[in-house]
Amino acid sequence: QVQLVESGGGLVQAGGSLRLSCVAPENIFRFSPMAWYRQVPGKQRDLLASITKLGTTTYADSVKGRFTISRDNAKKTVNLQMNSLKPEDTAAYYCNAKSGGDDYWGRGTQVTVSS
Repeated sequence: QVQLVESGGGLVQAGGSLRLSCVAPENIFRFSPMAWYRQVPGKQRDLLASITKLGTTTYADSVKGRFTISRDNAKKTVNLQMNSLKPEDTAAYYCNAKSGGDDYWGRGTQVTVSS
């Protein structure tokens, strides 16, 4: 079973920064666009940022200018640098890979932003 592993979540004050990382198996990471989503209880999982295998990025309006997605092909890692965090950014954050028509997910990492 394909497993993506997220790390880097935690508790931070408003205005602070966190960096999330996600490691994927090489056979998935190498050819896959990667993305970060987040979800709060009772709501749908929302796409925040995506990056193609060649490095083209897209962002949701809610995080544009504050979050940066990047990928390290040597380490098979996709990162999400989150700056100027707000209490409304509090959520579980999930890494996603799309490969062969399938979606692969990590178990998520919790980000809590205090006011």
